[in-house]
Amino acid sequence: MSQLVTGIHHVTAISGGAQKNIDFYCGILGLRLVKKTVNFDAPDVYHFYYGNEMGNPGSILTFFPYEGIIAGRHGKGMLNTTTFSVPLASLDYWQQRLSKFNIAHKDPEERFDTDLVVYFEDPDGLGLELVFNDDDTRNGFTYGNIPIENSIRGFYNVEIWEEGYERTANLLTDQLDHKLIVEKGNRFRFAATNAPGNFVDILCTPDKLRGLAGGGTVHHIAFATPDAASQLEVRNRILKRMLNPTPVLDRNYFTSIYFREPGGVLFEVATAGPGFAVDEQKEHLGESLKLPQQYEPHRQEIEKSLATVKLDLNNYK
Repeated sequence: MSQLVTGIHHVTAISGGAQKNIDFYCGILGLRLVKKTVNFDAPDVYHFYYGNEMGNPGSILTFFPYEGIIAGRHGKGMLNTTTFSVPLASLDYWQQRLSKFNIAHKDPEERFDTDLVVYFEDPDGLGLELVFNDDDTRNGFTYGNIPIENSIRGFYNVEIWEEGYERTANLLTDQLDHKLIVEKGNRFRFAATNAPGNFVDILCTPDKLRGLAGGGTVHHIAFATPDAASQLEVRNRILKRMLNPTPVLDRNYFTSIYFREPGGVLFEVATAGPGFAVDEQKEHLGESLKLPQQYEPHRQEIEKSLATVKLDLNNYK
């Protein structure tokens, strides 16, 4: 049987102020703003997509920024940490950069005897890590505020906390084409494609409180599938699992289905294409506000309702 799910497509989170979000992810972390659009279900809220140069699957972290939103709480039943991949030799650079911008961070820790990770949080409290490795051959991206040799390559892994790992693990392996590739203690790592950007870690955390949605928490994780046909096959698998997937929804840059996994995390399966260059040239990704077709007649009102934001990297060299 052909593989229907190939890895992680994107992670979507909830944040506070829009400008603060852009400053952190473009300015401090050096990610590219590949798309500036709106929430399909709430067009008075931005939807920002950050990633590598083209916003390839496995690099895309997206946000719904709500000004003044109440902070959420990390906990079980939630994806709590998103990890980015950077070169091993950039450890000193990133520790110094995080300190330069007063971002509290933990000392480097080993994981699985191979990964060297540094944990920190964004201004809203979203859990982030950098993993330092030489296994990632993807090209980095920089606006010039970060040396290219130290730039982020994309995701490395995500971390989900659960009461127990078994039911979620069974979904990943039986319906979503993942395999268990390593485990240690209460951490179980799965991958559809055994390469940086596609690792899904499940942590058994029965003593933790359940997570609460709000600022600084992840809304959902999306897995990549090649095309519409493979997406429908995945949907049929989920139907047989009786997890009640949504119909296929058009998100302009991909189509999506959504469902909740047994532990409560919202999962999405998104097509690899058509991609972010469908309505902007590669050189100008993220520069203009792009609206779904149904909202285009209301552009003037929508633009008035959205905070003015700009990409200004002068303070982030």
